[in-house]
Amino acid sequence: MKSERSYPIYKVNKKAEASLVGGHPWVYENDILEFPEAEPENGTLADVVSPKGAYLGTGFVSLKSKIRVRLISRNANDTFDAAFWKRRVEYAWAYRKTVLEPADLTACRVIFGEADQFPGLTVDRFNNILVTQTLSVGMEKLKPILFPLLAEVLRADGQTIEGIYERNDEALRAKEDLAQNKGWFDLPGETHPDSTQTEICENGVYYHVDFENGQKTGFFLDQKYNRRAVARLAAGHTVLDCFTHTGSFALNAASGGAARVTAADISADAIAMAGTHEALLQRFARERIPIMIGTQMITKGLNFENVTLVGVLNADQSLYVGDYRANERTLSLIHI
Repeated sequence: MKSERSYPIYKVNKKAEASLVGGHPWVYENDILEFPEAEPENGTLADVVSPKGAYLGTGFVSLKSKIRVRLISRNANDTFDAAFWKRRVEYAWAYRKTVLEPADLTACRVIFGEADQFPGLTVDRFNNILVTQTLSVGMEKLKPILFPLLAEVLRADGQTIEGIYERNDEALRAKEDLAQNKGWFDLPGETHPDSTQTEICENGVYYHVDFENGQKTGFFLDQKYNRRAVARLAAGHTVLDCFTHTGSFALNAASGGAARVTAADISADAIAMAGTHEALLQRFARERIPIMIGTQMITKGLNFENVTLVGVLNADQSLYVGDYRANERTLSLIHI
């Protein structure tokens, strides 16, 4: 490690050393053997060293969290200036372009937090808008430098970015002593769009995205390829999509050639948005697609004999199969 480094130093135990050497990005408070003599400012940078003093990495200090340091680099030669963060954004965007098809780049996750070495930061792209969620104090303090760079890098690649919207209405921020908030981030010298809604196209299906009030950052982009798989599996089948939310799996099943699709959700607001998406699907379809969306499921008279795909459930959700019986056949759940 360079002798001229001036960052505070946290010395960790052998357990943490092995974890960090193995690639883990966090240092937990109870794995620290020695703390800096003077407590560093919350959200600033600190070095992490092994029990023998070997350099392990540099990261953001979080004084209010059990995760005391979140690593951003394992290179003692790095200088953490604007050029460093611009390179990080460029690397992340270049990787998205490598693993995604060109048509997917207008609706995709641009920054995957720790995976892209931006601890606690998520950045989703919805057409012309970037939507961010910041869950660590280090990233929170970096926003004035980092967020303009996000727009700059994508625009330099020919992408249209009209604004950055923050979705920090997340309870996890309290663990970093951060307040919840949401709203437009002010890019220097720019104005932001008037609307907090936009339209995206994913897997050939169009969606209306309310990034101000929708769940998480506005839309579950991480399910893109699961939805594509549903479209492939659903062809010719009768499909029941439970907990449909805004209808994305049901719509992919319909566009994939399902014989009939029924989608249900307890939320009237979610169903209203699903209805909007269904109208978009019908608008671009060559012929009427048989799909029913509603807050109540009426199974009487429906033949579920050929149902092979029944929604996608999260671990904390359950389906009372007694409510969904038809012709004395119980529907089976397929988890994806």
